[in-house]
Amino acid sequence: MTKEKDEDFKVVATNRQASHNYFLEDRFEAGIALMGSEIKSVRAGQVQLREAYVETQGGQATLFNAHISPYDPAARENHDPLRPRRLLLHKKEISKLSEKTQLKGYTVVPLRIYLAKGRAKVEIALARGKRQYDKRQAIAERDSQREIQRELGRRG
Repeated sequence: MTKEKDEDFKVVATNRQASHNYFLEDRFEAGIALMGSEIKSVRAGQVQLREAYVETQGGQATLFNAHISPYDPAARENHDPLRPRRLLLHKKEISKLSEKTQLKGYTVVPLRIYLAKGRAKVEIALARGKRQYDKRQAIAERDSQREIQRELGRRG
């Protein structure tokens, strides 16, 4: 049974900078409204989330700056790689996101795009920006943990 679940879930793109630049708080799963050529590019793994962000306006959540490369065989019916894409969320989730983003320092960032049962999904998180010293502290903690694991590996 677990083998079936592994086949139904395929991570296409991740935003590795998100956890470095933000404190991630609440996470949500959202569907993405895509065109035909876009879903083909997503399945091919031609997605980049580096500078992507989410905004909520008028009761809708929209994903901006997510780069989905054009699908070559689609030729003239292709899409704009950076076009805004509507996210499919429940009204309560959208209102919660819009309430929190009104507060200073909060934003909504996409963490990863994946395929679940053939449908493209995006994991988004409510995030608060890190300061430079927070980033340095996180790097120092990670390095010390790595050093501890290295020492334990030598003794064991």
